[in-house]
Amino acid sequence: MDAEEEWPEVGDLVVATAKKVVNYGAYVVLDEYEDKEGLLHISEISTRWVRNIRDHVKEGQKLVLRVLRINKEKGQIDLSLKRVGKSEHKEKMEEFKKDRRARSLLGQCAKILNMSEEVLYEKAGIPIAEKYGSLYDGLEEAAKKGVSALMKLGIPNEIIEPLAEISKEKIKIRMFEVQGVINATCRDPKGVIIIREALLMAKKLGKKKKADVEIYTLGAPKYRIEVSTDDPKRTESSLKEVVAEITSAIEKAGGEVSFTRQ
Repeated sequence: MDAEEEWPEVGDLVVATAKKVVNYGAYVVLDEYEDKEGLLHISEISTRWVRNIRDHVKEGQKLVLRVLRINKEKGQIDLSLKRVGKSEHKEKMEEFKKDRRARSLLGQCAKILNMSEEVLYEKAGIPIAEKYGSLYDGLEEAAKKGVSALMKLGIPNEIIEPLAEISKEKIKIRMFEVQGVINATCRDPKGVIIIREALLMAKKLGKKKKADVEIYTLGAPKYRIEVSTDDPKRTESSLKEVVAEITSAIEKAGGEVSFTRQ
């Protein structure tokens, strides 16, 4: 679909499938580049001596490899397994699976629209990837926010709604929630108003941080705060900032605040 990715670059990480394993290495097919094959030489499999190559690579196995050399004239790509770290392997495989998932969703949408996948990718896939960094990330935003995530990208209107609907149906967003109880008192004559405004300001802060913030009264002076996002670290940081916002506003008015995490 993307002519610019016909060949990988030296240093890139690629996902490949072992096609044929021989004594001196393994011939692989690069899954992200149609019809491209490469060689994983036995010397690039492990930092340790490889006694039996089949103990490390088997036919049909998915591998994350680093591109060492490319000879486009001869159609040769030399690859390495030993130069890929564990974290790099994990991140690349996650990226690969997400990309395949996104392409599948685009294919389903193309059938609904009676349109070829290539045309749909040009009209919607490219602008989504340019806006969000990857096609999957853009469709994930559509699953969260609906059609608003795809507006103003130059995508034809007849494509936006079905693509957003498929994204919502097929991509399940995992949410992370944290909560606690704030005990807030303020002896100022306008103490009740000060506390209420502090809580409202905290909710607005949550929106800026792309966090859902809910605040419930448990009977003054206690209030339950619930913060949720699709990222555990952002959830924790958002809770801290929300509590800090409330504490600062109330203490400035001479009040007292304590927070208990639950």
